[in-house]
Amino acid sequence: MENSKRNIGEILKRARLNKRLTQKQLAEKIGKKRSYISRVETETGDNIKIHTLIDIVENGLGGSINIEF
Repeated sequence: MENSKRNIGEILKRARLNKRLTQKQLAEKIGKKRSYISRVETETGDNIKIHTLIDIVENGLGGSINIEF
């Protein structure tokens, strides 16, 4: 499935699982609580701030993010 057809929460969960990280491990990498990561993954990530999304992707998952308008 193409990333544009999935929500942010699903994309982040898949990336986390591909990195073999638990929610707790990811949360620790970015200074958040495990419950926050769970909420982002299960509530479609609709309420995530851009800087938090970048922090999760770049610092937590070791990736990069490209945002186009």
